[in-house]
Amino acid sequence: VQLQASGGGLVQAGGSLRLSCAASGRTFSSAGMGWFRQAPGKEREFVAAIRSGGSTYYADSVKGRFTISRDNAKNTVYLQMNSLKPEDTAIYYCAAGFGGSYYYQNNYAYWGQGTQVTVSS
Repeated sequence: VQLQASGGGLVQAGGSLRLSCAASGRTFSSAGMGWFRQAPGKEREFVAAIRSGGSTYYADSVKGRFTISRDNAKNTVYLQMNSLKPEDTAIYYCAAGFGGSYYYQNNYAYWGQGTQVTVSS
């Protein structure tokens, strides 16, 4: 599975962005997909995940503001980010995995290259 993330950019606080992650490979529909982010000087952290069956999970810091979804016909997972805050500034990575807890990075075998999101105050 190869992943290509896109959609990052510069936005003012309160604005919105939608990230996309396009996947290659016929196993996409059976993969759990996750979004993680890494801010400058901080460790990479979990943001959101969606299982192959459609169940979704969110970090407390983004719950109610971000929405993860997937389109298996397009081999793409999305992260709709609303009400963005300066603390959401980070490089966002998408990842694919085939088992284990959605929360832990080690359970994701495939990673995209990351896309920069910058939220100005």
